[in-house]
Amino acid sequence: MDDMIYGTRPVLEAIAAGKEIDRLFVQHGLRGSAFQELWAAIKEHNVPFKYVPIEKLNRFTRKNHQGIVAFLSQVEYQWIENVVPGIYEIGETPLIVVIDRVTDVRNAGAIARSVECMGGHALVMSEKNSAPMNGDAVKSSAGALLRLPICREKSLARSVQQLANSGLQVVGITEKASTLLSAIDFTVPTVLVMGSEEDGISSEVLRVCHHKAKIPMLGQVASLNVSVACGMALYEAIRQRTSTIPAD
Repeated sequence: MDDMIYGTRPVLEAIAAGKEIDRLFVQHGLRGSAFQELWAAIKEHNVPFKYVPIEKLNRFTRKNHQGIVAFLSQVEYQWIENVVPGIYEIGETPLIVVIDRVTDVRNAGAIARSVECMGGHALVMSEKNSAPMNGDAVKSSAGALLRLPICREKSLARSVQQLANSGLQVVGITEKASTLLSAIDFTVPTVLVMGSEEDGISSEVLRVCHHKAKIPMLGQVASLNVSVACGMALYEAIRQRTSTIPAD
């Protein structure tokens, strides 16, 4: 895999060079002076990491990984608190999409594509339980991941709460809601939250939502694909924000 690097020194050099680390896996119980230097860099640069058994690392590569395997991100992450002021500065009304535990690369890429096409301003996700921002994700997004601000947050619930505190309404899209999507006023600064297909929006993030809305459905299938649902929600937002939708 082109985005994979392994070994203590190569990963340390990648961090020192400012490379975006998407995922870092560290063998349980790893010790030694070389690892201590890497550990210091991990903490200094807030690199997300996960302790795993050596068997998992061996599935990534059979070469001498020294207990360290990392995957580089294909996108450059930004901080959402830096993105929002810039939206206001250009005279636009923020429309931010948050994806909560969406782990499928193709879904994440398709969502990014919809956000960019529909004039959304940023895509926010968690450091953990999110799809890797690798080459497959960029391909699925048709390049949108390289054009759109992507924000990776340590605590998604806290970041959404900060956006709410900044005056943005938070709308969670869930089939369990009683309010229809069209009843929400999307002309105001908005955070649109999409949850995983398996579990929906987490309870921590759902508690922050000012509104919960559902997409009306008439068929027998209980739910939509998350990227399709996000596209429909974004269309409703843009429909309300524009007097006309240009024809193809």
